[in-house]
Amino acid sequence: MNPIAQSLIWWLLASLCVSPVHAEPSTLPAPEGPVLLEISGDIRYTNAGDEARFDREMLRALPEQVVETDTPWTDRSRRFSGPLMRDLLARVGARGDWLKVEALNNYSGEIPISDVEEYGVILAMSRDGEPLAVRDFGPLFVLYPFDEHSELNTETIRFRSVWQVAEIHVY
Repeated sequence: MNPIAQSLIWWLLASLCVSPVHAEPSTLPAPEGPVLLEISGDIRYTNAGDEARFDREMLRALPEQVVETDTPWTDRSRRFSGPLMRDLLARVGARGDWLKVEALNNYSGEIPISDVEEYGVILAMSRDGEPLAVRDFGPLFVLYPFDEHSELNTETIRFRSVWQVAEIHVY
């Protein structure tokens, strides 16, 4: 190998070690367990036609965020955990400005993606270390960090805090 080619190869290898590679996921694996969440709309990564479907383990594979907060629906501060909504949206390559979040009982709320980015909204999967049951906001609950931002204590935000989440449509 000539010295120029060898130098180029060494430079490329060294730059890979110094600079992190930020590759986007090219595929989304299929769920192996019962589907908890379907995401549709303006998304890039799918695993079931034009939808992205997630089981509990796929959601748990995303980085977990813990939010300790009082809510309008709980008697005291509780510890909720689950992935950040912005991480979930990044995982499916969401490209819209709004989310329509639909519950198991067909209630729906519309959430601007700017809320998700600005406030660290989570898709709560557990409360005080226990998985959320359907009778207690579960299996998934759009949760704003109410105690961290007093401006979130409004009727508008309460209507956006959908529980028993089954579907998210990005538009």
